[in-house]
Amino acid sequence: MSTGWIVLGVIVVLALFAFNAYNRLVALSQRVGQAFADIDVQLKQRHDLIPNLVETVKGYASHERGTLDDVIKARNSAMSAQGPAQVSAAENQLSGALGRLIALSEAYPDLKANANFQQLASELSDLENKIAASRRFFNNAVQEYNTGIQQLPAALFAGMFGFTRKDFFDLGASRTEVEAAPQVKF
Repeated sequence: MSTGWIVLGVIVVLALFAFNAYNRLVALSQRVGQAFADIDVQLKQRHDLIPNLVETVKGYASHERGTLDDVIKARNSAMSAQGPAQVSAAENQLSGALGRLIALSEAYPDLKANANFQQLASELSDLENKIAASRRFFNNAVQEYNTGIQQLPAALFAGMFGFTRKDFFDLGASRTEVEAAPQVKF
């Protein structure tokens, strides 16, 4: 009779560990989803700002068609990307194209002095800072989640409950391209 109670007690303790681990992993997974949604909101705002910026630059630098087309193509690609890995890659291409577009203002003093361009560039700079902060928050949430599924006792149950590693929002292989200073050719 006492052996039955011991077995039942062990089963109850294991069930409590499983429930606790599951609930903790669900909370961490929700945090990752919310953090990615925050990034998505900032990126949508940037996508909405880009056509106005391109139109402003067009009036001053219409012969820079290649740069303007690159920005529009990169924006369209970024808007259709799905999931952290694709979004990250597409947004990195867009950041590079935007860097080249902003660099055009150095070659066109009238554009640089244009109030509309200054306002749009300021908004873009502000959005870039917000996106960077959102990326840091997302990557922190992913790190906590990935650590959570690898720690005991959750590691015993994570795979069984369908919890798998999540990808960071990283610059990856294009880091050197994004960090490189844009070149202005006259």
